[in-house]
This record gives sequence, structure tokens and C-alpha cells, in this order.
Amino acid sequence: MLNHGLTPTAIFFYRFLIAYTVIFFFSPKRLWAGNIKDEALFLCLGLTGGSWYYLTENTALEYTVISNVALIVCTAPLLTAFLSHWFVRGERLRKPVVYGSLLALLGVAFVIFNGHVILKTNPLGDLLSISAALLWAIYTIVLKRLDNRYSTLFITRKTFFYGLLSILPSLYFAPLETDTDVLFQPEVIGNLLFLGLLASMLCYALWNRTIYYLGAVRTSNYIYFNPIVALITSAIVIQETITPMALLGAVMVLAGVYWAGKRSIKI
Repeated sequence: MLNHGLTPTAIFFYRFLIAYTVIFFFSPKRLWAGNIKDEALFLCLGLTGGSWYYLTENTALEYTVISNVALIVCTAPLLTAFLSHWFVRGERLRKPVVYGSLLALLGVAFVIFNGHVILKTNPLGDLLSISAALLWAIYTIVLKRLDNRYSTLFITRKTFFYGLLSILPSLYFAPLETDTDVLFQPEVIGNLLFLGLLASMLCYALWNRTIYYLGAVRTSNYIYFNPIVALITSAIVIQETITPMALLGAVMVLAGVYWAGKRSIKI
């Protein structure tokens, strides 16, 4: 889609618009939260899990290498554990959670670099990547405060709504691509439908529901599986070689997630 002239902001807007439009048919009746405080929390979800998260992550890619962004964003589970310890009453940061997360994060580094270590830093790009990870951690914790009082579909729909609303000012600097000849090309519309229906609507709903059952910390640990899925997919689709370092990293991720998840507590 980028090769067809769409900006990251436009891609985000269209994918969330598709997701919101479809999910509205499944959850159309209730429009507002029960009180102003909860409505403010839904706004926070739209910012931290929507517009601000994607803006910081996508902008980071313009300043630093992809491997740096991928690795730093995967610190979100560890940040979630620390924030839960500081801001969730009755929560204490347990050593198995920290050790398991660090082991998994080290495994992620092995998988991402896959035998090709690129030592390159950029303060602005890396700071934006850390901001993205922190935003997702905040999103996960705020979500946990709401999932006992609102349905998964309602929470997901409100996240998309405020994500769309808060991205509008950015469209002044990065205008939407509105040429239908571009938007309705099979490759473009196909990818937009994938991002909107699967990567946004379905995955957000599943993530939100999983937090209800497992809690914020345990659910966040599964973010460490993202690079493994990417590694396997790249090997199947583009025949990329999986090195022994990547295999070792995958084992470390599995061990770290098992260690942290088994002994962490539901929040």
C-alpha cells in the first residue's frame, strides 16, 4: 500500500474505519459509557491503542532500522508488568515475571537479528519505539479496568471510534488518498480489508477478551510470539533461511513466556 502512495496515517484511518463500520453492526445499541470517567478511559484506549501507538511506531521506522523498532516494541510486556506494580492496587512485581520476560526478550532479539546483527542506534527513532511500547502497556492496563463492566464488542468499538477521532488532526499534515482508482485496486483494497477485518476488528476483539480471562500481564507476554510467527511466515512465503541463532531465540521465547505466564497472577 505504501508503494501505491498511501501514507501510514491514511492506512491507519482506513483500516480503523473499516473495522468500526463492521463492528458497529454487531454492537449498535449502546453509544456511550456509563459515566464521564469511563468515557475518558475509552478515549485513552483510542489514543494509546490506536492513533498515538501507530503514529509513534510508524514514525520510528523513518528514523531507525526495523530490527530496533521490532525489538523495542516487544518490551511492552515488561513495561506492563512494571506499570501494574506501580499503578494497580494490590499488585507486586514478582521475580519470575521479570526473569521470564527478560529471557523471552533476549530470545526475541535472537529471532529478529536471525544471525545478522546490525548495531545501529538513533536516539529519536529508539525513543519513539519506546513510546509505542509504553503506550501499548498503558492501553492494556486501562483495558483491564473496563472489561468487567462492558462487553468486548463495545470496548473494541469505542477504541476504534476514538482512534479515528484522534487521528483526524494528523490528516492535515498527511492528507488521505481519495483516488478511487488507487483505493480499489485489488492489491490495495485486499490489504485494507485484511487490516480492517482481521488485523484490527478480529485481533483487537480477541486481545480484549483474552485480557478478561488471563489478565494484563499474562496476555502481554504473548507479544513475544510475534517475531516467531514472522520468522516462520517469512520462511514459508519468501524462503528466508532460519539460522541456529533464530531457533535458539524461539526456544528462549517459549521458555520465557512459560516461566512468566505460569507464575504471574491475574490482574
